Amino acid sequence: MATATNQFRPDYAVPPGWVLEERLGVEGISHAEFARRCGRSPKLISEIIAGKAPVEPETALQFEKVLGVDASIWLGIEADYQLHRARETEAAAAPRSSAWLKAFPIQELVKRGVMRQPDCDADGISKLLSFFRVGSVEAWYLKYGLANVAYRLSPSFKSDEAALATWLRLGEHEAEGQECADYDETRFRKALREIRGLTRAPIEEALPRSRQLCNQSGVALALIKPLPKTALSGAAWWLSPRKAVIQLSARHKTDDHLWFSFFHEAAHILLHSKKNVFVDDMSEVNSELEVEANEWASNMLVQRSQWERFVASCPRSERAIRAFADEQGIAPGIVVGMLQHGRHLPWTHLNGLKVRHRWLDD
Repeated sequence: MATATNQFRPDYAVPPGWVLEERLGVEGISHAEFARRCGRSPKLISEIIAGKAPVEPETALQFEKVLGVDASIWLGIEADYQLHRARETEAAAAPRSSAWLKAFPIQELVKRGVMRQPDCDADGISKLLSFFRVGSVEAWYLKYGLANVAYRLSPSFKSDEAALATWLRLGEHEAEGQECADYDETRFRKALREIRGLTRAPIEEALPRSRQLCNQSGVALALIKPLPKTALSGAAWWLSPRKAVIQLSARHKTDDHLWFSFFHEAAHILLHSKKNVFVDDMSEVNSELEVEANEWASNMLVQRSQWERFVASCPRSERAIRAFADEQGIAPGIVVGMLQHGRHLPWTHLNGLKVRHRWLDD
């Protein structure tokens, strides 16, 4: 994560007027005489010395000719002074933003190495704004507020606004770092068919290959561990018109949840608007778009006619599920999960067929 580099920042800045007045004293030039030599009004020179008027480029060139001090030095002093004043103003406003700061998982970001430990609230606000790449708290609300996120509007959606925005920003950063071809729907559909078969492979092999196939299709695939106060499975959105993003949390740490979430988010990319950010918690909802994404993912994993035939046989044994998974070329854990979600199998049955991703454990 890109952060501002460490730099020495003194807690003071000298106004250019102070330097000018000292220089005039050394040269023995009065304010009025200096104004005449520069061809400027005495009032302007007095205001610059008093810190009420800035040193503009044209004025700096005149100072250079009269005093022999390079114009860039005058402009540099002016820039340092104005930046110092801006930092002071920002720091003075920090108490009003402290409540906003405290809503975010700062220590988790420090732990993940994406942010240095803040020295104080003002420093924390500055670092957090840099993390989100926005210039102010107001700009944050415009860019990351939940009003801009189309998510599952259900009572079970428990994600906190600040934590959700932070998780999405972590995914955005990961996606920005992935080199992708321009999005190609035909290539993406072909990639999804190959990824379907990868559900049977060990995750340490399947995930990198899936990311590679997605990248070649114009889709970034980001696996970002959930944050405290986030209860979500995945998200789908567009980083640009030519680059889509599938973001997964793998919060349940089992292969059936991971892969169904992946294909659910892929459905959003293929079927729905590029303008929305779809954030999904895999809860029971009746949203038309979510139902459509669920149905597409289910049919992608197992064609409906074949699934109906299999369910009609009342499969309850490990042997029957393994045989069907082998026939379909998918992981048996996915079959178990689909049976459980369809209420054809109790949640407590045959979970041993699911692969738990221990490499994701804390």
